[in-house]
Amino acid sequence: MDPKEIKERMKIPKQAMPEQAPEERVKNFYEVPYGYTAELAMEEAKRCIQCKNPLCVGGCPVNIDIPWFIRLIAEGKFVEAARKLKETNGLPAVCGRVCPQEDQCEKVCVVGKKGQPVSIGRLERFAADYEREHAEVTIPAMPKWTGKKAAVVGAGPAGLTVAGDLVKKGHKVTVFEALHVAGGVLMYGIPEFRLPKKIVESEVEYLKKMGVEIVCNAVVGKLETIDELLSNGYNAVFVGTGAGLPTFMNIPGENLIGVYSANEYLTRVNLMRAYQFPEYDTPVLRGKKVVVIGGGNTAMDAARTALRLCPEEVTIVYRRSREELPARIEEIHHGEEEGLKFMLLTNPIKFIGDDEARLKKIECIKMELGEPDESGRRRPVAVKGSEFQIDVDVAIIAIGNGANPLIPQITPDIKVNKWGNITVNPDTGRTSKKAVFSGGDIVRGGATVILAMGDGRKAADSMHEYLATGVW
Repeated sequence: MDPKEIKERMKIPKQAMPEQAPEERVKNFYEVPYGYTAELAMEEAKRCIQCKNPLCVGGCPVNIDIPWFIRLIAEGKFVEAARKLKETNGLPAVCGRVCPQEDQCEKVCVVGKKGQPVSIGRLERFAADYEREHAEVTIPAMPKWTGKKAAVVGAGPAGLTVAGDLVKKGHKVTVFEALHVAGGVLMYGIPEFRLPKKIVESEVEYLKKMGVEIVCNAVVGKLETIDELLSNGYNAVFVGTGAGLPTFMNIPGENLIGVYSANEYLTRVNLMRAYQFPEYDTPVLRGKKVVVIGGGNTAMDAARTALRLCPEEVTIVYRRSREELPARIEEIHHGEEEGLKFMLLTNPIKFIGDDEARLKKIECIKMELGEPDESGRRRPVAVKGSEFQIDVDVAIIAIGNGANPLIPQITPDIKVNKWGNITVNPDTGRTSKKAVFSGGDIVRGGATVILAMGDGRKAADSMHEYLATGVW
């Protein structure tokens, strides 16, 4: 691209994505952004200057050829762009919605050094949606079966990625999912207004059409063990069981009626459709004054869900300041537009109930920031004598998750660290047990969808090598 064209492209302003008005969307569970039109997508794609050394590719955990797919969009070749994406990303419609591009590919975008980065995530969403909505999804030709079979435990982002990559390499793949639907955290954790379930179902259906077998209601560790899978015809196993074990605060009153873990709250609302009660017979306490404890993306998901179900007030209580909030900036912005309140530098120390054991108040203490801790953020320190109480009838604890303990408990030769996460070679996903690989949140702890998918891609490459050679 010549310097004159680069200069012209750098002048194109970042294209805003149309979305529901805050006062409307807070009344429904429909997706907040509408997505780019074809015209907006092409204009945004023209902002990409097609760098000779595209740093964005290195910033992507699954190494999408970002300049190429964006160039195809700029040329109006939307279906071709979607297929380019799918060469390395089996879930582009999901990633275009929930990946933190601002901390990955867009963070290193060269255009962003002098202005705003190219909207890579929005363009990824557009291409994937265009292909699906125009019935242009095609199944690639599958290679001849290698004679090898792989089992994948957990149908979350990591497991689905492994399954898609391995089936394209000619192996037979069976995914065992404990829940009644595939998708893992994409189904139970992320709200409908951020990630419509029909999108996840469509991506899963694509994998099935490629030949991936998905068995739901199958709890590996109860029905079958890892050793039994390896004895029953599977040549390799990938463990992608996630980090769905809630972390609690261990303070008085946590067992009161009205205190939820974010996992339970979001699972009831998302997977079990409590927001459509009584059509779906899954109750959830709605409350008038709701407090969500935590400041990450899960806390924001829970809080923005509560805003749609609770008529009066929803507040995030977070022990650090706004600068330390780990949630995506976009989610914080959307939450504030919808009426979400923030009580910062505050930490709960006690839940207080009535005579019927129903939550009525939370006792909190003010915090101040001290020296940085191991995360690099300043450590919150309680201010002596600053205790106070707030009225509340629903509290949602969103302070993190632990690794799913089931597989390590029944497979003692799979090594775990002190937090219960499976330890692996980070370059290959190999565990301490022969023929067993792992990745995603069961290895990392609670992390992002795209990092889990990156783990899945590495593990699939390593599993393919092992299945082909038998060398461990």
